[in-house]
Amino acid sequence: MQGGDEFTGSGVRVIHGTAAAVLAGHDAFDAGLYRAVVGVSRHTGELNGLVGWWSDYGLVLFVVLAALAWWRARDRGLRAAASALWVPGAMAAAYVLNSVVKLIAQEQRPCRAMPAVHIAVACPGASDYSFPSNHAVLAGAAAVAVCLAAGRLLGTIAVLDALVIAASRVYIGVHYPHDVAVGLLVGALVAAGGGFVLTRTLDRLVPVRPLRTPSEQR
Repeated sequence: MQGGDEFTGSGVRVIHGTAAAVLAGHDAFDAGLYRAVVGVSRHTGELNGLVGWWSDYGLVLFVVLAALAWWRARDRGLRAAASALWVPGAMAAAYVLNSVVKLIAQEQRPCRAMPAVHIAVACPGASDYSFPSNHAVLAGAAAVAVCLAAGRLLGTIAVLDALVIAASRVYIGVHYPHDVAVGLLVGALVAAGGGFVLTRTLDRLVPVRPLRTPSEQR
């Protein structure tokens, strides 16, 4: 039995060691990618102000897109209007969920973990955790919700805005790449899942009426 216990213990240590090596390799890759992106921003001083501004205020575009989606949906029934109103709802729900995840993960910002690295903006406080990115979560949720509510054109604009916002958070140095990648995914899943529940609920409460034929309309 003792030999079996030693064998089991060795197996567990090997698994833990392998997992630790994988995570260490991932962290090294992510930190290296972060340094590479931030290194580019050191040579684009005039552009950094615009990137930082859009990083913070690009979310306003989603408000505009949500308003346009609602305007287009106002005469198309309750389901269309509710889908448009789900855009801010998805952003709020994703933000609340992400706040909980941030408190659990408590990952320090890369600009604090690597203070020697020059970044384009002031580094957020130590209690303002990094993973996942709130901006990316909000952008991911809004982009998917707009796609569900407004169709191809507005949806494409929303997706492009979300990707730019997420990339800008790394570019100005306040997030690792995995912070924004996971943030986009979390936001997208919240918006898609909530949108599915919303439409299924409305289908039960307000069944879709079949279109009347021309002969029935006379």
